[in-house]
Amino acid sequence: MTPALTPPAPQPSTAEKAAALAALHVPGDPLIVVNVWDAMTARIVARTHGVRALATASHSVAYALGVEDGEGMTVDQALDAAGRITAATALPVSVDFERGYAPDAAGVQANVARLIERGGAGLNLEDSLAGATGPRRPLAEAAAREAAALAAAEAAAVPLAINARTDTLAAQPDAWAEAIDRANAYVDAGATSIFMLGLTTEQLVADAVAAVRAPIAVFARPGGIPLARLAELGVGRISFGPQLLGLTLAHLARAAEQLTARGEYPAELGYRYEL
Repeated sequence: MTPALTPPAPQPSTAEKAAALAALHVPGDPLIVVNVWDAMTARIVARTHGVRALATASHSVAYALGVEDGEGMTVDQALDAAGRITAATALPVSVDFERGYAPDAAGVQANVARLIERGGAGLNLEDSLAGATGPRRPLAEAAAREAAALAAAEAAAVPLAINARTDTLAAQPDAWAEAIDRANAYVDAGATSIFMLGLTTEQLVADAVAAVRAPIAVFARPGGIPLARLAELGVGRISFGPQLLGLTLAHLARAAEQLTARGEYPAELGYRYEL
């Protein structure tokens, strides 16, 4: 008698993933996302103990495609990459969607709707016009783009985790009032968390956590505030952007140099992975 096959576990829907992703942004117990850029890195990271969700880094995705960051990708390229990543894991994926790949809020709404169709459970949407240290969009216009992302999510019945990024402090470190005004305007427009670049000191982090009406997301880097301390300060999300791509490529470069010099085999050369 042929034994009955165990049916595969049902996969969570995009709406379920989105709700789970938003709920993971807990001040004081932050979601830590190791940024990925393709299906393979998504699978490797997703299988790692303790990982609860994934996030892409647009810089890494763009460079893997051979184009520059800063919307060097077309929207179709960005969506195709996002679709491959979301299909590679059952975990929620937050997609770095740069500036929305559209000139206006209506275009952002249409593109976010397509992102949700590709399985995106969340997204980053930034308010700069051309790079983190450049000028920002007028506040009303930037907030309308966040509201457009929310409208796309509501139309799809998906509680999208909208991580609104403000680059104010990265461009003007003394523009604190503008940074907070923008952050709270984006919350009012539908953002579920606020990604603030330029929070370089513990006091700035603590002040942002106190002033913004949503969980704060921060970019962490070596030499900066330790991860445990960021949690103590009350942040809700920590990410590393393209630094993980840099880490991977540094290992690759060292291995290439060692092998071509007829040196010892790098220990990682025997690493086994499964697709």
